[in-house]
Order: sequence, then C-alpha cells, then structure tokens
Amino acid sequence: MVRPAATDGGVLLEIGERLLAYAEAEGASDAEVVAWLEDASLTRFANSEIHQNVAESGVHVSLRFVAGRRQGVASTDRLDDAALHRVAEAAGRIAAVTAERDDGVALPEPAPIRDMGEALSAATADATPDLRAAGARAVIAAADAAGVIAYGSFATAVETLAVANSRGVRAAGSRSWAQLLTVMMGPGGGTGYAERAAVDVGTIDAAAIGAEAAERARASRDPIAVEAGDYQVVLESYAVGDIAENLGFLGFSALAVEEGRSFAEPGRRIGSDLVSIWDDGADPGCLPMPFDFEGVPKERVSLVDHGICRDVVYDAQTAAHAGRRSTGHGLPAPNTYGPLPMNIVMAPGTTSRADLVAGMDRGLLVTRFHYTNPVHPKLAIVTGMTRDGTFLVEGGRVVAPVRNLRFTQSYLDALAGVEAVSTERRLVRGYAGGMLVPAVRIAAWTFTGTTEH
Repeated sequence: MVRPAATDGGVLLEIGERLLAYAEAEGASDAEVVAWLEDASLTRFANSEIHQNVAESGVHVSLRFVAGRRQGVASTDRLDDAALHRVAEAAGRIAAVTAERDDGVALPEPAPIRDMGEALSAATADATPDLRAAGARAVIAAADAAGVIAYGSFATAVETLAVANSRGVRAAGSRSWAQLLTVMMGPGGGTGYAERAAVDVGTIDAAAIGAEAAERARASRDPIAVEAGDYQVVLESYAVGDIAENLGFLGFSALAVEEGRSFAEPGRRIGSDLVSIWDDGADPGCLPMPFDFEGVPKERVSLVDHGICRDVVYDAQTAAHAGRRSTGHGLPAPNTYGPLPMNIVMAPGTTSRADLVAGMDRGLLVTRFHYTNPVHPKLAIVTGMTRDGTFLVEGGRVVAPVRNLRFTQSYLDALAGVEAVSTERRLVRGYAGGMLVPAVRIAAWTFTGTTEH
C-alpha cells in the first residue's frame, strides 16, 4: 500500500477500519486501532558548525484486541493487508494467554471532536533544511559575538493521529511543532541554555534564542561556590516546566489517585494563591491536539485553582472505575502510567522577570534543572541538579555565577512558597505535548550539595 501523506488522517482511519474487521474475524469482542504518522526533520549544530541534517518519516499502527476480560496488543509499521492480518492474529494470541482483568477492559464511546486548524501550521509543515540552517546560523552568530561555542538542534515535525474502535469512535487530526534549543559553552566553565517551541516555526526568533543563551554562557564564566542550604530562588520557565511535568506524572493522574500514590486531593491547598494550573489540549499556545490516544475529546481540566487542588485527568479505564467520563487524557495501550496531562498551562502573574530578581535580598537565579528524579511521589519530593546558568543574587542584583548545585526538594512546598509569578510565559516542550509556563520567585528551595567544578 502507498504510504499516506503526512496529514492524511482519512487514510489512517481507512487502515483502522480494515484492522478492526480483521480483529472481529479473529474473534475480538472489542478492538481499538491507533495509527500514528510523523514526518520529522532535524538540523544539528556543534562546535558552532552545522554538522547534520536528517529527516525521518514513519507510520505506526497498533491494535488493542479485547477478548472478554483479556486484552492483547500488537503493532506494525507495514500497511498491506497481509501485515494487518498478522497483527490481528498476533494480538488475538496475546490476549488468549493474558490474565483476565478483574475490572474488565474499558473502551470509550464516540463523542464529537472539535476542529482545530490552529494545531497545524503550513509554515512548519513546509519547513526546509535551508530554513532550519538559517536559524542555526543566527544562533551561532550570537555565540561568535559573545566568544562562546554553540551546540544545539532545530527540529520541525508534523504528526497525524487516528483512532478507531469497535464502538464507533472515529477520530483523526494533525498537528505541527517546531523546537529550537541551544547549549553554549565558553571559557572559565561558562554555560548557557535557551529554547523555544511553537506550532508555527515562523514565530521562533532564532537570533533572540542565541542572544539569551550566549549572555548566560558569558555571564556564568568562573562560577563561585556557595554553601548548600535553603535559598530564595527565581526559577526561569525551563525549570518551572520541570516542576509542571513532574507534578503531572506524580499526582495529577486518576490512576495515581486510585493507587494511593498521589498528593492530589480535591480541596487540599498545595500552593500559594498565585498558583493556578490546568491542562488544556485546545490551547493554541501549547502544542494542541483535540483528542487523546483513545479518540476521546480533550477537556480543559483545572488541576490547581489559586493554590487549591481541584481535579485530575482520566482515561477510559480510570473513568469507569470512578463512575465518571474520560477527560481525554488516555495513552496508547498497553499503558501502565494511566492518564497524564499533556498540555499543562500555568496562569501568568503580574511581575516582570526583572522584578522577580529585584525582589530578592539574597538568593539564586536558576535557569533549568537536569536529571530530576522522584524520591517520594506522595510528597512530590524530587532530586536533581541545576544546569546552564545559576547565579547569586544580592540586593536584587545578579552579582556572580554559581557552581551547579544538587537539590532535594518537595515540589509541593515549592508551589506553597511561590511569592511572585512573571507576566511572560514560555512554551516548553514536554514528553507528549507542551507546557506553557511563567518564571516564578519562591521563598525557599533546599540545596543539598555543591559541585567542585
């Protein structure tokens, strides 16, 4: 079969129909097909030189075969009838030897899905290697001007998702995304980071990204050591994105609540009044997608409202357990993570970025985190490192770069200590979507160790 075009969801649905028929012929009591098509291109640069341009085009088709209380999942990247028939046979065999689920297998019913033309940008879909090379050159020029060396990548992609199930769900849609990121390194151990992501590649200002990272790399030369301890901090959006992503994974999932490992409880205060967080797959500023991997329309879900826990996200299985409907946050089967928020948004504040720093008597300005890992999910305690631009602030002014620090910190305590939130927000690309987040000032952050170099 001829491979479908990058945005041809209709062809993917036709494949889904054929595979559902094969599953029925193999004896499935229910079935679900997820077809995912991606055209992605990437331009890499290192040592302030473009060194690689790659393009990848792939299609993936997965079948969830339900046999009573059992299910089996099999997949393929081939689209001919023989391959689809083999997938149905394989999924059926897997289901036959899989243990029965006490709760059965829940598949969603069909629901209307809104059109989301704003999720797809023609400029991104048509992006050329020359366009990405021009962006990389603008970043490199900023590095050259600052006397530092640039590393990084410029990616553009179009993704099409189609979902069909035996209960009548038929969903297909496309989205685009672009991401330019760079790490710059300079003399004296200076490093700097900057990133932008967007639906429309034309909105990414490569020169501004380069200037941001170059200034951090220049300013962080010859960092000093500070003692471990509690510091007031300003976290740039890149670090706030890590907080949002970890909290989404640890606690804002109905499965985490069901299994007793979530911090989320309706009505519980976990943040200051300045903290409002929600998930919205329709927000055009957040790499939107109108439905999830089960073909369910994405709902806007309030997670934290002025510091108070409100709700969590559901897929079909957890919704069936709770007597609710799915909020459109399902992942592809087999899925042990449960539903996850994939388009996290944090409300902006009223403080400029400059005033976030100016409001600190003595503290640290942190660009981003590195290698963060949960220590205690229920308390949302996470350990990690600072990276690519950490600075000492005294009297409201940046006075010196600081060597990277290790932290062990409850992200809930961090939300409770939010003192100010920036007016500006940035889109940070996450594991399955985007996070639109501001910078914040937090009263105390616990740093547990220092680095020698």
